[in-house]
Amino acid sequence: MYSRHEAAQLKKEFWTAFGQYMVPVLSAEGEKVSWGNYKTGEKNIFFRLNADNQIANVSIELTHGDEGLRQIYYEQFLHLKHLFTSAIPEPWIWQAHATDDYGKSISRIYIELQHVSIYKKEDWPALISFFKRNIIALDEFWSNVKYSFEMLR
Repeated sequence: MYSRHEAAQLKKEFWTAFGQYMVPVLSAEGEKVSWGNYKTGEKNIFFRLNADNQIANVSIELTHGDEGLRQIYYEQFLHLKHLFTSAIPEPWIWQAHATDDYGKSISRIYIELQHVSIYKKEDWPALISFFKRNIIALDEFWSNVKYSFEMLR
């Protein structure tokens, strides 16, 4: 086990390494992007990269406080699912009703990599590869569909 400080330091080292690895990678639109803190440009739509001592995941989280509005946004993603699966061939899990770490109701679309730990440096290549492959594919998908969400604002 790691102390809280050691665990925080390892996480910081990993995300710094990931960020440095991704610096030369431009977005689908040819722009520089902060891959670890991806900005969708849409309020309450987040692309998240998470890792702990057992699992890593890449997710789209819809955090609209109004359940009806969140459902409309989720249905828009469902409507675009054929484009999603074209850009991202790996199977993702689609949850219309989920709960975040704080107990808040959200909708989530995500993919997991199991049996990896952010605290094991020997797992970092697999984590970086997983995150890179999926966030780049997600960016490509988003660059093609983000305008269809503007009408929902």
